[in-house]
Amino acid sequence: MSKWKIYTPDGVRDILFDECYAKREMENRIRNTFRSYGYYEIETPTIEFFDVFSSEIEHFPQESMVKFFDQKGRILVLRPDITVPVARITATKNRDVQLPIKYSYIGNVFRFNEVGGGRQNEFTQAGVEMLGDYSSESDAEIIAVAINTLKSAGLENFQIDIGQVEFFKGLAEEAGFSNEDVDRISKLIDRKDFVGVEEIVNRYKMSSELRELILKLPGLFGSIEVIEKFKKATKNVRSLAALENIEEVIGILGDYGFSKYISVDLGMLKGLNYDTGIIFRGFTHGVGFPILSGGRYDSLTSSFGKDCPATGFSLGINMLMTAFENTQMSSEKPSVDSLICYKKCNRKSAIEIAEALRRQALNIETFMLIEEIEQGIDYAVSKQIGGVVFIQDNGKITIHDIVKNTINETSYDELINN
Repeated sequence: MSKWKIYTPDGVRDILFDECYAKREMENRIRNTFRSYGYYEIETPTIEFFDVFSSEIEHFPQESMVKFFDQKGRILVLRPDITVPVARITATKNRDVQLPIKYSYIGNVFRFNEVGGGRQNEFTQAGVEMLGDYSSESDAEIIAVAINTLKSAGLENFQIDIGQVEFFKGLAEEAGFSNEDVDRISKLIDRKDFVGVEEIVNRYKMSSELRELILKLPGLFGSIEVIEKFKKATKNVRSLAALENIEEVIGILGDYGFSKYISVDLGMLKGLNYDTGIIFRGFTHGVGFPILSGGRYDSLTSSFGKDCPATGFSLGINMLMTAFENTQMSSEKPSVDSLICYKKCNRKSAIEIAEALRRQALNIETFMLIEEIEQGIDYAVSKQIGGVVFIQDNGKITIHDIVKNTINETSYDELINN
């Protein structure tokens, strides 16, 4: 036998009965939440051309992608994300569709270097994207959908941190940072590295007020009062517009009744080439990294030949499952309502009864007996099935309640119409 035949590669795993059932149920609840807001599902190819993800705007290092070649020697990838294919579709197949367009999706994506902390090289991504709307209303709606998605999945204790990349861009522009230093310092700010930020700031001449504000960026998070405080601390037009945008979005989320889930993080800076406005991340107890992230990315579709504003979010279903495990939240498990036992001569009747009960939305398993009914009862106990229906000769039917340890006789009509 081959050494690796019985193993799975690093970063992927089998998902078995109970966990798979809980995952599918969660996906269905999330899918219904997306539909309730008017976001309709699409499915993009698992395999895409490498060029789809190779633009400078996208934030996927090529070493993180699973790459291979087709028969013509062209580079292909297993999709590392679904937002980018949505932008491709908008600029091509949906180029002339009335805007805004609302997409939703649930599908597997593939990335190297995602292992650790519950993350995998293959995981299920769910999300929504709104293309064709610049407004704060659309930013707020996307965050509202994200909040209701987490609630529909069963989470109640979580927090959405909201930032605005234009706030930093305005300050960086005023400070005169080079493009290289803008990229470096944004990553340091996002990592809350105060020392690293100070090292770069010290290379530039700027007002003491601006210097102090930039040095505070890694720690600029908290309630909405943070916004009011820093509206007074800067006169930068670009930065002030960003603060007013956050303020408006948070006000709209208040109309949704979601204020308790919201906090502000002006030091959140994910990817400056990709993000163009409001950005946000979702956190919950027991998981040391974001379970969802999203924001505005107005430049992405231009790389496919169509200028179009865009905003959206995505979450990792597997990460959400990890959150449930770490918080020991209970989840529903698959179950069988009844086991129908029969001997070969009564198979037709057993199948008719099983099919009739399934049409009533019951989960029914059948079991052909080789021995006596005790064989079926032992099987039911091992599968935690509470009731056994035994189809006997001459139309006789007995119901064995394993929990109550009782046996009752019934008829076909009583069983089906009960």
